[in-house]
Amino acid sequence: MSAPLTPQDVLDLLEQVKDPEVPVISVRELGVLRDVQLTADGVEVTITPTYSGCPAMDVMRTEIERTLHAAGIDRVTVKQVLSPPWTTDWISASGRAKLEGYGIAPPPHSADIRALKGAAPVVKCPHCGSTRTEMISAFGSTACKALYKCTDCLEPFDLFKCL
Repeated sequence: MSAPLTPQDVLDLLEQVKDPEVPVISVRELGVLRDVQLTADGVEVTITPTYSGCPAMDVMRTEIERTLHAAGIDRVTVKQVLSPPWTTDWISASGRAKLEGYGIAPPPHSADIRALKGAAPVVKCPHCGSTRTEMISAFGSTACKALYKCTDCLEPFDLFKCL
């Protein structure tokens, strides 16, 4: 007889579900995965979008369902909640490292932004590590990113916006 399913088992399975826009980071590392409950009706997974119009949420929902069904979990409900709103502070340390390794500057924590008292945050180039960077556009490859360039290595890169 196998051990009963636990919420941790489900969380571990969901590490396989990647953000379709940044496929090196899982929905758990991104902080989109909010909760897992085992109920009489099956498994209930709660997710929160990075912003209310995020087009990747439908893909994430489908992949969560597909992953859990493939693991033999037949009854899966994925619900989306908007409150409290997602914050970049929910990105895990491993998620931040993966973003940087992928060439996307991770966002600063909100406490660091508040400490700046209105000054622009220093953005480190994910390619060479320089802090001599400048914003090219408030809009990058997706709506949740801004486009920057490094004035040292001259490479462009996205910054995951602080939300």
